Amino acid sequence: MTAPTAPLAGLILDRQSTRTLSEQIAGHIESAIRSGALPEGSRLPSWRDLATQLGVARGTVRAAYDRLIDRDLLYTAGAAGTRIASPPEWPSRMKQADTANPPMFAAASRPDDETGYGSLALFRQRDTRPLSFQMGVPAHDVFPATLWARLHRQAVQASALNTGVMDPRGLPELRTALASHLALARGLDCSPNQILITTGFRSGLAMVLRAIDCAGKQAWVEDPGFPITRMALESAGVHPVPIAVDDEGLDVAQGQATAPGAAFALVTPGQQAPMGVSLSAARRRALLHWARQSNGWIIEDDYLAELHLDGRSPPALASGEYADRVIHIGTFSKTLAPMVGLGFVVAPPGLLKRLTETAWWLATPPNNAVQIAVTRFMREGHYFRHLRRTREAYSQRRDLLHQTLRHCRAPVAHDAGLSVILPLPSGYDDARLAQQARTASLGITPLSAWFAKGSRARSGVLLGVANIRPEQVEADCQTLLSLMGTGP
Repeated sequence: MTAPTAPLAGLILDRQSTRTLSEQIAGHIESAIRSGALPEGSRLPSWRDLATQLGVARGTVRAAYDRLIDRDLLYTAGAAGTRIASPPEWPSRMKQADTANPPMFAAASRPDDETGYGSLALFRQRDTRPLSFQMGVPAHDVFPATLWARLHRQAVQASALNTGVMDPRGLPELRTALASHLALARGLDCSPNQILITTGFRSGLAMVLRAIDCAGKQAWVEDPGFPITRMALESAGVHPVPIAVDDEGLDVAQGQATAPGAAFALVTPGQQAPMGVSLSAARRRALLHWARQSNGWIIEDDYLAELHLDGRSPPALASGEYADRVIHIGTFSKTLAPMVGLGFVVAPPGLLKRLTETAWWLATPPNNAVQIAVTRFMREGHYFRHLRRTREAYSQRRDLLHQTLRHCRAPVAHDAGLSVILPLPSGYDDARLAQQARTASLGITPLSAWFAKGSRARSGVLLGVANIRPEQVEADCQTLLSLMGTGP
């Protein structure tokens, strides 16, 4: 873990003060701990590094650290440096804890924070290794780590002498490989020139939002839908309009009645998040017709369509009639791993010039070595084999989870893509349950957090199938049911 210099960057010493320099340093660090800017376990800079930064003697910084160690705010960890200890219960934190931890069975339509999206902390949490039932992270044991390490090492060597300016649209060979893959896997007929390589879905979405100039306009978003996406739109000045999702996907008729002049619709048609349904043929036609008639755009988030566990994935929206109104965004985060840090945008012809200009002036070019490694991974046939093996593994784990839940007499669960949804009684605080489950190393996700503010949120938990461990799944299910109050 790197030293958290950012919270200390604002440390300005007053050499005219009656307080000694070491007292001022200690006071600043204490304030940072108290505010949460320096969380438990964070590593502080070494005496030498912080002394150099502040222009003081090393002994001055050491005295400040010793003062905080004596007060049990810091501890030394040998070669691991000086770190933040478990914080005391500051009065402000105790007040926050009281409101953030209601009784287990308190009525909880959804704990909304001041941004309007409750439980977002659960989506920001990161773990070195995935927890059982954790969504959004591919299976650790399915990823072809040895093969990837070899390809990446070779790619680093191949790109070591390439010191020129990188094309922010991505390497031509990767765009060519992607065009071939999309034609086979997603029925999408596009040229390599229509593809722009990104550093993931978020960077692709940011590029698209700039290119279509949508600030101040409305956009249809799925409800329930990924809360981080709604926040991203709001940050870009877009007004998201929640549109209900049912067994056929996005309710296009509701969208036309609620916001007919929306600038775009952002959808996950291949495998809706979080419900797992595919957009029906009738809804696909209605959505594409709306985009053509209103001159609006459809942003297709194709994050998981290649990992359908039941039959063949439906073709991409960008593959059929009126595809000139569809902006297709894909990512390798779910099919390979988030650490790959690679995604792509397929630009419709009418938006290609604008998106290319946006990429040239505002986009950060992805890492060359990663692009070379992914290109080889695809060209040598590894990617299709990996997708097949991943689908097989996930299908087996999903079936095992259903079997185990029935054995444990859990509420009847239903499939939702790479997760199963375990319903909970109306008013049950699923967000609180998710927080409690994390203390037992269970990465469940509350269903209510996916609903827009003001919606009638349903209570339940999403159990990801990718990271369950067959030898541990029964014990994990029993632990979860015990936390729910329905276990033995």
